[in-house]
Amino acid sequence: MLWFLLGALVLFLLLGGARAFERASVPSIKALFAWIAALGGLSLALLLILTGKGGIALGALTLFGPLLYQKWQAARGRRVGGGKTKRTSGNMTRQEAFEVLGLPPTASEIDIREAYHRLMRGAHPDAGGSDWLASRINQARDVLLG
Repeated sequence: MLWFLLGALVLFLLLGGARAFERASVPSIKALFAWIAALGGLSLALLLILTGKGGIALGALTLFGPLLYQKWQAARGRRVGGGKTKRTSGNMTRQEAFEVLGLPPTASEIDIREAYHRLMRGAHPDAGGSDWLASRINQARDVLLG
């Protein structure tokens, strides 16, 4: 009976973890894997030191140390404010809307609708496109036809 309860508990935890993984955002999943890798590496190094194989841990540190330091600096630089910031919201001008749809400013309503449908076929999230691009195309259509 105890094995059955332990098995049910493990199954419950696995299904709960899978559900949480499904709902999590990509950055949080990346952070989780980074923490798992870091804790696994530290655990392995501690195990090697405690079993008298500290030389192997030191060799691994000299091999992977520069790579880990470079990754750490890159992640730290991104959080501090390094990198290019993109404009995510705000009012779109008519000129920007025409540029998003790839149309000249003299385009008719029919041209705007055709360009919108053509672009959304590939940019829609259900078709493998990005949410950001689809929202920009929708915003451009709303500005021009709204």
